[in-house]
Amino acid sequence: MARFQLTVNGRDVEVDVDPGTPVLWVLRDHLQLVGTKYGCGIARCGACTIHLNGVAVRSCVLPVSSVGEQAITTIEGLSADGTHPLQQAWLEHDVPQCGYCQAGQIMSAAALLARNPSPSDEEIDAAMNGNLCRCGTYLRIRAAIRTAAARG
Repeated sequence: MARFQLTVNGRDVEVDVDPGTPVLWVLRDHLQLVGTKYGCGIARCGACTIHLNGVAVRSCVLPVSSVGEQAITTIEGLSADGTHPLQQAWLEHDVPQCGYCQAGQIMSAAALLARNPSPSDEEIDAAMNGNLCRCGTYLRIRAAIRTAAARG
């Protein structure tokens, strides 16, 4: 076990965990931030996507020991009250069905819009590639990202 000082959603926290513990489990089991989901455990589905210094990463394979001083943002930290433009667009376009993948989808989309505020459909598709939705709401996801992008 080792102590790690982390910045999660703008808050400084300390956890005492094995250095190899994936950030996903630190968030869910130690910090009770359960919006980030476990999907595949091998960084293929995107359900566990978080931001590390603004970059979308898969938390299921990211050891806590590799975070250092980088800021972690989870779906809970994107907007405390659900008013982030992507969250609003997700609702308007009725994107979720089962909803399991949606936090990871939104986090990937938010990273895209942060680096490219006006992406083409091809750029959206490329950025979202690897975020799997078993319900197949990909067209609604793209539409919601376009709506959020248009609102700036």
